[in-house]
Amino acid sequence: MESEIKRRRYAMEEAFLSSYACKSKDTRGRQRQEEACGMRTDFQRDRDRIIYSKAFLRMKNKTQVFFSPEGDHFRTRMTHTIDVSQIARSIARCLALNEDLAEAIALGHDLGHTPFGHAGERSLNALCPLGFAHNVQSLRVVDVLENEGRGLNLTFEVRDGILNHKKGGTPATLEGCAVSIADRIAYVNHDIEDAIRAGVLKEEELPQEEIAVLGTSTRERINTMISSIYENSVGKNVVKMGERESAALERLRSFMFEHVYITEQTKKEEERAKRMLAAMYEYFVTHAEKLPAFYRSLAERFPLEQAVCDYLSSMTDKFAVAVFENLFVPRSWALTEQDVES
Repeated sequence: MESEIKRRRYAMEEAFLSSYACKSKDTRGRQRQEEACGMRTDFQRDRDRIIYSKAFLRMKNKTQVFFSPEGDHFRTRMTHTIDVSQIARSIARCLALNEDLAEAIALGHDLGHTPFGHAGERSLNALCPLGFAHNVQSLRVVDVLENEGRGLNLTFEVRDGILNHKKGGTPATLEGCAVSIADRIAYVNHDIEDAIRAGVLKEEELPQEEIAVLGTSTRERINTMISSIYENSVGKNVVKMGERESAALERLRSFMFEHVYITEQTKKEEERAKRMLAAMYEYFVTHAEKLPAFYRSLAERFPLEQAVCDYLSSMTDKFAVAVFENLFVPRSWALTEQDVES
């Protein structure tokens, strides 16, 4: 039975949200029928299920850009997710979209990411004949892997937004579009901060034409882009940035690929990650009995290669290194970092 709180929420959405927003009461529903929560809307309930999932907790120890960062202030996959959620909510709020839906999508969009960031994703995609993409795996996490193989049974709108958050995706809701653009805004700007903190970039090396358009600080750039989205999208069935700001963001993104994401140092680290994941992938494909019990049970429902990818992609950076060492490095021969450098 619906509570007064929930009915009031529905009434507020009708009164204050844009006609283009996805109202909570209009959800297309869940894959499996279940009794609705008396107090929370379905999108609020989805957000809570994601936050309390095991996959969400593991993101705190997964790479965003720099592998297994030791500094306290480098971003991880979880802090990136929180950044995306905050920006997506800001976009949704200024456009009178459904902030609860945008938040749920944002919090779930990277649940399927591998250890070692996109290097891990590229590795599994090359290894597995079924292919591997983190957005598809994120949907698999919420549909299948969580809750001991029963999934979280999320709404269509949240699942769609998770699947289509990558650039080039086609979200079914404007809230999904808000998350997609928030993802790019977040990782470009916050990765700049991490790269400068790590000594990979200097402030003065940033492309000045793009900085002049977007701003000299992270705060200014994010504010400029959200303001541009508002000016070009308010009252319309679209979420987009102005051409000038959008082009500047894309050029800044290209700069980051050239100077941070794909450099000699990152290639060296990526090669190490690839070798580790390749060795573990081949081992578990040929020794399926060595998989943990849950993933062995998955191999009875899905192709073995998929179950192995499920296991490897679930790992945090440090756990992946620990499993690799346990499988392939004799403990008495394991070199410490000091031994390697001496």
